[in-house]
Amino acid sequence: MKLQIVPARTGLQWVQLGLRTFKSQPLALAALFFLGMASMSLITALPLIGPVIALALLPCVSLTMMVAASEAAHGRKPSPALLLVAFRSGSQHLHSMLMLGGLYAAGFLLIIGASSIIDGGTFASVYLGQTPMSRELAEDPDFQSAMWLSMFLYLPLSLAFWHAPALIHWHNISPVKSLFFSFVACMRNIGAYIVFGLCWMGVFLACGMLLAMVTGILAALIGSVAGGIMVATALMLAAMFFTSIVFTFRDCFSPPDEVTDQAGPSEPPAPEF
Repeated sequence: MKLQIVPARTGLQWVQLGLRTFKSQPLALAALFFLGMASMSLITALPLIGPVIALALLPCVSLTMMVAASEAAHGRKPSPALLLVAFRSGSQHLHSMLMLGGLYAAGFLLIIGASSIIDGGTFASVYLGQTPMSRELAEDPDFQSAMWLSMFLYLPLSLAFWHAPALIHWHNISPVKSLFFSFVACMRNIGAYIVFGLCWMGVFLACGMLLAMVTGILAALIGSVAGGIMVATALMLAAMFFTSIVFTFRDCFSPPDEVTDQAGPSEPPAPEF
């Protein structure tokens, strides 16, 4: 495995490839993402440990979407069985993914705990859905400070876990090393990731404005339908975003020594992973 440095413009290519790949298999990719999110939502209903387990499953859902996207990129239809790809690749692989999930949940809870020091847990309660958001809360200085602190602390956590599931799956890297290599890869290619993020922000904003106009018209005619369309569109955009992640991994790391057929390059023709 070798880290590869890419130009900043590659970030735009990642977005384009993600959208193109999603377009090739929209139902299969959207269904896998929805099933993953639904599973996490159901698990959060468990008392006490439910939200923690759901957090620990996020790297597994991310890996599912990466493997599914690489399948779609090579013209193959992703199957529902990929939802369990993190759990059916051998005991060592399973152990590594479980450890990675535990580390992610611990890191996220530490961030939430740090924000609670500032506002007494108000932001954490709102974020976890236990307290409804209100204008008074949004304008509260302590709440805003807790929110910005959480965002600041979550950024390095996100970079560390960005490539980690894929490094474990395709390169058999240990969880701790995968976090280190993922963070270094993101920092060394920070220009491409900034472009990647800005492009996705543009996609979200453009779709949001278009959706606002459509739902505004529908709300006047059929109010109950407008809300459902907004939720479905938001989930679809999130599925598109997760579809594009695999291409960031493909361009930042050289192919593993043993070539398999579960991945694809960003720009064909290139060797399959």
